[in-house]
Amino acid sequence: MLCGACPIPASSGKTNRHRLNRGGNRQANSALHIVVLARIRTNERTQAYMKKRLVEGLSKRETMRCLKRYIAREIFHALTSK
Repeated sequence: MLCGACPIPASSGKTNRHRLNRGGNRQANSALHIVVLARIRTNERTQAYMKKRLVEGLSKRETMRCLKRYIAREIFHALTSK
């Protein structure tokens, strides 16, 4: 939640979806966005994940939200493990 990557329910009717929290540190969220864009361009695992999620029916925006959360968890664990 600190960097604005936590999901907030944004469902209506029969649609079940989430959006990113608009609160938190916007600079950290911007850095996460840049990391996601770089990983989509260069990392094969990330590209495969992106393709898999798009085939499942998620939009590119929703897939990037999932990637931001995943990367935020990776960074948090790296910072707190020392």
